[in-house]
Amino acid sequence: MTDARIPTARLGTDGPEAGVQGLGCMGMSFAYGPTDAGEARAALERALELGVTLYDTADAYGDGENERFLSPFFTAHRDEVVIATKFALAIPPDDPSKRIIRNDAPYIREAAEASLKRLGVDVIDLYYMHRRDVNVPIEETVGTMAELVREGKVKHLGLSEVTADELRAAHAVHPIAAVQSEWSLFSRDIEARVVPAARDLGVALVPYSPLGRGFLTGSFTHAEQDLTSGDFRRQHPRFTGDNATANAALLEPLRAIAEARGATLGQIALAWVQQRATVAGLTVVPIPGTRKPSRVTENVAATRITLSEEELARLEPIAAKVAGTRYADMSFASAGRE
Repeated sequence: MTDARIPTARLGTDGPEAGVQGLGCMGMSFAYGPTDAGEARAALERALELGVTLYDTADAYGDGENERFLSPFFTAHRDEVVIATKFALAIPPDDPSKRIIRNDAPYIREAAEASLKRLGVDVIDLYYMHRRDVNVPIEETVGTMAELVREGKVKHLGLSEVTADELRAAHAVHPIAAVQSEWSLFSRDIEARVVPAARDLGVALVPYSPLGRGFLTGSFTHAEQDLTSGDFRRQHPRFTGDNATANAALLEPLRAIAEARGATLGQIALAWVQQRATVAGLTVVPIPGTRKPSRVTENVAATRITLSEEELARLEPIAAKVAGTRYADMSFASAGRE
């Protein structure tokens, strides 16, 4: 059973078909501390063996380094993979350590050309607006993205961390295949408006951080104590100080269900996200991130777990009790603008 390939689902009405679980590739070269490059490459190959075909990256992950890292794998398996990358987080010339949001046409075109070059491909399968610049009408942003589709540089469009109204406005300009936002047992704010809008429009949801950036697996408890100094999770309010202590206690129902089923905490957390497809009535393709082949196998196995109504009821109260926001500055997230 561990080598059984996962089923597929279509992203959007006319979007790409991909395995029902994707792979978040950011941590393979960025944000989560030191990486074993050989093991990360083995994780990519293992994922493909198991039917994981949606691979998620962005130009902002290490100033393009993540795209460069993935390029050999993508070019070797071009006809088997769905490449998703993003634009919008630009480096200001006066401070390379910061990021600013840009959705203007010249920048989008520049970013797309740069990503194509780094990825070593002729076309991007799924191109996301990574974050929303509220100073540029979203109709203009998506209009420029649509031009890239017509020019053959991009196949399908996606949006990340948008509100329901932004999604509807964007979809009126050009079909949106997928919306990417954080969605997990700890992060459910998109269920109020974004998920219903996506369902109405036939847009898929691609949850990032479905494992709560690793917190839901029990792999760390306090970011400042357990993670290396370069790990960006040390900046997240939920994983530090008293918030971390309070949130760690919320894992007990997850732990009990996992123990009873002979599963890991991560598998139960992922199964809950995968089951949102049935519960919410739309296509859901989560993109858990990992750098290890063994974790890929573990994560994919979660697609074969169906939680009972009683188990779902035990997990239901968790999100409302989480201490701390998803980000220190929520203006970059959809919930900060709804």
